[in-house]
Amino acid sequence: MKNMTKTGWITVIGMVMLAILPPYFLLNGHAFYMDLALRLVILGIAAVSLNLLLGHGGMVSFGHAAFIGLGAYAVGIPSYHATWGGFDLIASYNGLLHLALAIGVSALFALITGAISLRTKGVYFLMITMAFGQMAFFLFQSLDVYNGDDGLTIDVRSELPFINLDSPMQLYGLSYVSLVIAMLMVKIIVNSRFGMVLQGAKDNNERMVTLGYNTYFYRLTAYVISGAMCGYAGFLLGNFTTFISPDMMHWTRSGELMFMVILGGASTALGPILGSSVFILMEEVLSSFTIFWHLPFGLMLIGLVLFVRGGLMGLFKGKGE
Repeated sequence: MKNMTKTGWITVIGMVMLAILPPYFLLNGHAFYMDLALRLVILGIAAVSLNLLLGHGGMVSFGHAAFIGLGAYAVGIPSYHATWGGFDLIASYNGLLHLALAIGVSALFALITGAISLRTKGVYFLMITMAFGQMAFFLFQSLDVYNGDDGLTIDVRSELPFINLDSPMQLYGLSYVSLVIAMLMVKIIVNSRFGMVLQGAKDNNERMVTLGYNTYFYRLTAYVISGAMCGYAGFLLGNFTTFISPDMMHWTRSGELMFMVILGGASTALGPILGSSVFILMEEVLSSFTIFWHLPFGLMLIGLVLFVRGGLMGLFKGKGE
């Protein structure tokens, strides 16, 4: 504990506050703040997954919201068929089935699209990931059986063993624990030999290839892990909102995720969560004053990029960090 850095202490304090404050607000009759915290934590998981690519791997993915949408539809589609007939009711509401579909479909989509996207680099990688994300968006928008652009209401949440997702406290507990696990997973990956190669490829890919590393395989594996993690966030988001639509997959949503990572501080443990917290809180505050809240928000991001190195977490870094 004596050797913990300043940013380390900030991370611990931030996570403790996330563990205590939302349940406190709910127990004192402020359910709105619990809903806000739930959205924050779930999007924090998605931002952490993107940070593995953007912050640690140098891969600027602009279609990551597609994985959130796929994870959410993995909950909504079986539930829809259970409501209108055609699927076995028990299987349709089975949370473990929904979870497996969310992670599996997202990982498969990441594997296919990543195998193609990673043949490019720089701005071409950014554009092709956005193109794949938009393909998923337009696909679900065209599916009239699932109400297309109007979206789909989830009548019954996923049923998990020992967890009642209809309870805000239990849903938040699952989401919070999932966020902690996601952060630990990324930390373990980054500090492993795999992570060292990934970061080495970010700094100098040609040198790593010369040393004999198949950096394409490492990057693709990271892309699949990130996509699966983001799909899991979609599973939680679908159960939280009980409403899903193709709008979840739009490129603007991917831009928001990227905004969160950069705002909080890429390649830091707490950065994505801090970024998602500030984003959601500022959205709530500024949107209550004007529908053009994106303008002051955008100016704030420009100011951070120009004057603060490392995002908001850069403000807390001590000497030598």
